This record gives sequence, structure tokens and C-alpha cells, in this order.
Amino acid sequence: MTDPEIALKALLAEPLEEAIERERTTFDALAGPFGGRLVLFGAGRLGRKVLACLRARGLEPLAFVDNKAALWGEEVDGVRVQSPEEAAHAFGRTALFVVAIWLGEAHDRMSDRVRQLRDLGCGTVVPFTSLFWAAAGPWLPHYTVDLPHKVLEAKEKVLRACALLHGEADRREFLAQVRLRLRGDFDALPEPVPHEIYFPGDLITLRPDEAFVDCGAFDGDTARAFLARCGGAFGSIDAFEPDPGNFARLEAFRDALPEAARDLVHLHCAATGRQAGMIAFDAQGTASSHVGSGSLQVPCLTLDEALRGRRPSFVKMDIEGSELDTLAGASGVLQEARPILAVCVYHLQAHLWEIPLLIHQLLPGHALFLRPHVHDGWDLVLYAVPPGRLTGQNATASPMTP
Repeated sequence: MTDPEIALKALLAEPLEEAIERERTTFDALAGPFGGRLVLFGAGRLGRKVLACLRARGLEPLAFVDNKAALWGEEVDGVRVQSPEEAAHAFGRTALFVVAIWLGEAHDRMSDRVRQLRDLGCGTVVPFTSLFWAAAGPWLPHYTVDLPHKVLEAKEKVLRACALLHGEADRREFLAQVRLRLRGDFDALPEPVPHEIYFPGDLITLRPDEAFVDCGAFDGDTARAFLARCGGAFGSIDAFEPDPGNFARLEAFRDALPEAARDLVHLHCAATGRQAGMIAFDAQGTASSHVGSGSLQVPCLTLDEALRGRRPSFVKMDIEGSELDTLAGASGVLQEARPILAVCVYHLQAHLWEIPLLIHQLLPGHALFLRPHVHDGWDLVLYAVPPGRLTGQNATASPMTP
């Protein structure tokens, strides 16, 4: 057992009852000394969700704080927005400041936001996570944020998944990601890797006959990166995108390609999942569009059905929480073609361990690597690479056994 595995086992030794008590009491213990006086840092989408959560608990914040000067003096959902300096001067020592900024597009980290307010004189600054733990109900899951005790309930799976990862750096990343899910500890997360997302040069080299499958193709951003990386020499692209607005932009990307390349790009205006049918879809016209809610009905395909008779060599999945279902609906084609996989594992708490366990079950010969590409837990990708496709110093990697 490696050092990260030993540390993980110790982390998971916490009694279940203690985790449940921590969920229930942490936020109230933080807010109690301030008599319910709260300030929310971040007036964006998450800030509005945190506001609704507070109001459901009978609490009304004193103000929003935001770094966008255009919002200062305005109201968001009935709450006035102040500059960080103004709010710190007015409430710095008399209110709990709750950071409600957490998004993959950010260039700063959660620790930077906390430090900004503390440097202005705000005495107690915390991320939003403990509030969502206390409220639970409709507020969770929120991406990887879910009730910590669920991690302990899955302890044996968590340990087995960690043992499957190829190297110590991957297992250290796994440990840090478990700490985030169990303790809300953003500071434990290492820096993102410098390698390009989905196509890390230290793991894989693209071939001129690569048959690339893009699940969650958005507007063609990953397909563009794929074409740039392979120099335009490739076998085929199959791109799946159910959002109509995104799909229109995907079509425009495909139609702008040279004719020889255009004929090799196959577009599917559909979601992917465990079984075929029509499903509810929340079409936001962004990279965050997702299945499971919303008024739009879209077709859902299994990869076993959509790729019947084909042999994909590289499959990427960034599908807002549908990764596990899509893998299950692709078991036949994956076991037959044995492609490289690049699968996002940051959309739901349990995907960190459930996805590597399923991939190992389907493709036991693949080597597994865990890579963070963005700060604070975003764009966390599990790479599964078959023997013969690994490059560089990883070329001699052998699959791990749990």
C-alpha cells in the first residue's frame, strides 16, 4: 500500500456518525456568533442559489459582495450588491462572509477569494459548502459537493478505486479529491497539470487513423483541439450534442472544414446514455446544458447502438453527469474496440470512484490516470489507456489491481 493509500484509509476511518454531525452543525456553529448576520461573496448563479438556500432556512443576507464594479449599488434578487471594500468596512467583524463563487472558468482559487476578504479585514470567511450540507434537500448535489457521509458509506469502493490508479501522483490527486468531498477542503487540491485537457502529451500520441468520439461536443471546441493536435490527419469524428443552440454552432464548425475533412465528421443531435429513448433536457446553450431536467425532450442514444459496426479508438466524455450511464450503454463497443478513454469525473461526488471501477470492469487491461486541468476540482479527467497506446515514460505502465 502506497503512502496516499495509507493516508486515504486513515481519512476514511472517521465514524459515520461524526460526519453526519459535522454536516448538521458546521454552518450553524460558524453563523451562530454573528446572530445570523451574513454577507454573500458572489452575485452570480451560485450566489443566487445560496441566497435561495438561506431564505429557505429563514435567513436574509445583509448584502451581496462582488468584484464586478458594474453591479455595485444594484440589487440581485432583492439584495443590494456592494464592493468588497464597502462590505468589509460595514460588516467585516460583525458578519459571516460566505464565498459563493465556484466555477470552472475562474482564474483564481477558492483560497484566493477567502484571502481577498480576510485581507480587507473580514474576520470569518468560509466557502458555501457547509451551508449546503446543513440544508441538503434540493440544494444537493451541486457538482462534487454532496453530503460527506456518503463518501464514508462508499469507503470500500473508494479504496479500491484509488488502488487502480497508475502512479503515486494520480493517487495523491485522488486523496485530495476525496478530502474535498469529505471535508470541503479546497486547499488540499494540488495545482492543475500543464498538459492539454483530453490530449495529454505525456500519456498519448494521436494516430493519423484516429477514430474520435466526442460525447458532449458543445460547439466543436474539443474537436477543434483534436484536429489541431493531429495536424488534420485523422480517421473520423463522431460528435454527440443534444443542445439545439450548441448543435447549430457545431454544424457551422463542421461545414467550415475542408471538404475532405468534412466528410469524415459525423454529427448526432442527441444525448448519450444507458438506454435509447427520449429524455428531458435543460438546454442552456452553454457547456453546462444537461439531461434530467428541463422542458425540452431530446433523443438519447447508446454508443453501442450509435457506433454499431464501428471501432472507435478514442472516446471523450464531458456530459454533465451522464458519464456513468454512457459508459454502461457503451459496454459492447468499448470491450470490442478497446479505445483510449478521457472521462470527466467531477460532475457528481461518487463519479470519482464509480467511474474508474466501471472502466476497470469493462477494460481491465487499461492503465488509469487522474488529472486535474482546472483549479478547485473542475475539469478533473480520468484517462484510461490501453497497452500499446501509452507514450513517454508511461509506455511500460501496466494496469493496477484493486
